[in-house]
Order: sequence, then C-alpha cells, then structure tokens
Amino acid sequence: MERLKIITSVGLFRVPTDDIAYIEASGNYCDVHLFNGESVTMTFQLHYFVEAFNKLKQNFFTRVGKSLIVNTNYVYAINITNQDLKLMDHRMNQGFRLKASKEALKELKTILEQEK
Repeated sequence: MERLKIITSVGLFRVPTDDIAYIEASGNYCDVHLFNGESVTMTFQLHYFVEAFNKLKQNFFTRVGKSLIVNTNYVYAINITNQDLKLMDHRMNQGFRLKASKEALKELKTILEQEK
C-alpha cells in the first residue's frame, strides 16, 4: 500500500492513497477529502499534488479541470450533460458528488474508456 507523504514546516501528513477520494483547490489551499468523511486543508496549490502523485509507483489520480484531482479507482458515474461526477467506495453509502466542466468530464471519460 502506497502512502502520500506531505511534509510541512509544522508537521507531517501520511495517508494511504486508497483513502483519498479527491483533492479540491481553493486559491492557495487544497482540501484533501478522504473516504472516511474527513478532510484536511493543506497550504499547497494543486500542482504540488499532481507532482507528488506522479512520483508514486501506481498513480490512480487524474486532474479534472482547474481545481480538482480525483482518484480514478473510485469514479462511479460521469454525467457530462449535468456536469456531475460521482465517486463511490464500499466504505460509503452516499459517495461524493462533484461538479466539473463539461470539457473536463469529457477528458476524464476518454481517459477511463482507454483503461484496460
């Protein structure tokens, strides 16, 4: 099991990558949302996480538009017309409903269609 390790000036954040549902940007901050319902606000921009995920042996994370990174292992449904993305895991009854642009969702759909 791989872990995302984030070192800051005031601490350390280690989380199994399987526990990360998505990361949402808001200015210079990002909220890391976990499947257990917890979210952690980090003082990093989204590109920091893109680079961190690219260093993993197995990278299941894809940037969706300007402000979102999702764990593609848990993409349950994409509705381009409604600009709706649903992430689901066996640990959750409801899952997460996210909004993204039509263009970003089309790109994500294409990526997932090309998976083996």
